[in-house]
Amino acid sequence: MDKQTKEFIQEHLRDDVILLGLQAKRYPDMDMNIVIRQIAGRQKIKNKIPLFYKQDDILFPRQLSVEQSSSEITAKYKAKLFNGYTFADLTGGFGVDFYFISQNFKSGIYVERDEELCRLANHNFEVLNISHFDIHQAKAEDFIVNMPDVDLIYIDPHRRNHSGKKTVLISDCEPDVSLLAERMLQKSPVVMIKLSPMLDIHQAIKELPQTTEVHIVAVENECKEILLLLSKRKDNMEVSEKHKDNVLIKTRNILRSSNYQALDFTLEEENHTEPAYIDDDPCQYIYEPNAAIMKSGAFKTVASRFKLKKFHVNSHLYTDGVLKSDFPGRIFQVKDVYGNSKADFRMLKEKYPKANISTRNYPLSVDDFRKKTGIKEGGDIYLFALKTYSEKYAIIVCNKVI
Repeated sequence: MDKQTKEFIQEHLRDDVILLGLQAKRYPDMDMNIVIRQIAGRQKIKNKIPLFYKQDDILFPRQLSVEQSSSEITAKYKAKLFNGYTFADLTGGFGVDFYFISQNFKSGIYVERDEELCRLANHNFEVLNISHFDIHQAKAEDFIVNMPDVDLIYIDPHRRNHSGKKTVLISDCEPDVSLLAERMLQKSPVVMIKLSPMLDIHQAIKELPQTTEVHIVAVENECKEILLLLSKRKDNMEVSEKHKDNVLIKTRNILRSSNYQALDFTLEEENHTEPAYIDDDPCQYIYEPNAAIMKSGAFKTVASRFKLKKFHVNSHLYTDGVLKSDFPGRIFQVKDVYGNSKADFRMLKEKYPKANISTRNYPLSVDDFRKKTGIKEGGDIYLFALKTYSEKYAIIVCNKVI
C-alpha cells in the first residue's frame, strides 16, 4: 500500500464497508478492492487482535481467514504453554497464533496451503519483527513427510465443509488430525491441536488416544476453544480406558484483568466423586460454575473441591452458607425463593417485572419462561428456575455478588 492508500484507509476506518463499496466510482484513484478488504479487516480485529490493529502496515486476507483466526487473548494463552528452539505451525492462516507462539521460540516454520496467505504472512511477519521464520506453501499432510524435527507442532485444522458451514467432528476437519497424529509425533515430542469449543471431549480423547491434556479455554465466561496436547507413547499398545480417565483436563476462564479462573481434574476423579446434596431450600449463596467448567463436565468435582451442595444430579447449580470468593464462576446471594405455581408466577411478575433468567433442568426454556411470566430481560435481579433434590421445581431470586 502506498501512502495515499494508507491515509484513505485511516480516514474511512469507521465507514460502512458495504456502502463504501457501492461508492467505489467516486474514488477512481483508489484500488477499492484492497481498501475495502483492509478496512473490513481492521474493523474486525480492533478488539480481537489489538496488537495487529496498531500496526498500520499489516495486510489482511479475505474475511473468512480473519474470522477463523484466534483472538490475541487465546493466542497468548497458547504461547505461554511452551518454549524451545523451533516450532512448526502446520495451518498458518492469518498467522496470529504463529506470531505469539514465536515469541517463545528461536525460530518458527509457517506452513499454509493457500498461496495468498503465504505471501501476506511473509509481509506481516517482517512488519511484526519476527526474527527467524520459514514459510512453506504446502498441505500439512504433505509437509510433515520430510519436515525437520521440531520442539512443538501446532495445528488448527479447517473446520468448515465445502458449503461453508462450520463442522465440529474431528473427522470432518481438514486435515483429519486423527490420521496425522502418529506422523506428527514422529517429528515432535508434543503436538498442540486447536479444535471447536462444541467438541465432545470424551469422543476427542477416544479418537486421539495420544492425548495427555485437554485445555478448555473460555474468555469472559464464553467458551472459545478446546486444545488437545498429544505426546509420544512409550509403547504401541491400544490406550486403555484407565489411561483415558487419567487425561488431565484443565479449565481456564480468562478475565478482562488477564487473570483466569482455573480448575484441573481427571475424568477418574469426576467419576469417583460423590457430592453433597441439599433437600430443597438454598443456603445464603448460589454458585454457578463458569463456561469452561460447564463444558468440561466437572459437575461433581467442582462441588467437592469447594465443599458446596448440589441441588440435583442434573441441576448444575450449587449452594452454601459461606462466601467462597475464589470459586471459579459467578456467585449470587439468595433474596427470595418461589415455587412453580401460577400464583408464584403472578407474584414474581408483580415484584420483579425485569430480571436476568436462567433455567437449569427445568421444563421451560428461558424464552418460554419469559412468555409465561411476562418478566422482561435486564436489571440487577437474577432468577434461577431449576429442579431440586426432591424432584420439585423452584425459582430462586438472587443478587449478584461476584
